[in-house]
Amino acid sequence: QVQLVESGGGLVQPGESLRLSCAASGPTADYYAISWFRQAPGKEREAVSCISNSDGEAYVADSVKGRFAVSRDNVKNTVYLHMNSLKPEDTGVYYCATSNEQGILPLVLELCRQTLRQGDVSEYHSWGQGTQVTVST
Repeated sequence: QVQLVESGGGLVQPGESLRLSCAASGPTADYYAISWFRQAPGKEREAVSCISNSDGEAYVADSVKGRFAVSRDNVKNTVYLHMNSLKPEDTGVYYCATSNEQGILPLVLELCRQTLRQGDVSEYHSWGQGTQVTVST
């Protein structure tokens, strides 16, 4: 099973930036999605971004569009979440997760879109331990 380790969280002031990393190790599939989720205290888990492992096509949630971006480095087996212009409402624990093998690229992309629309996690089998992001003065 894939092992995921997140890093890069911390305490920042509003308007500042952070870059989260999700490093993967272990066997991986050919076509799968890597997504970032976040959860704030007392709130439901929210899907923040999704990226295809094979071609790098990426999506971000409307709530962070224009501020967050996601990228991957397949040599390092690492996915990054670039977070700019951070707001207090971005505070939470951020998790990365990898999906089951989807078989073909179009299914990965559909899974990404579905993940961001519905936050469905049923296709995600490997999760990291999470990294805390706190945005506060």
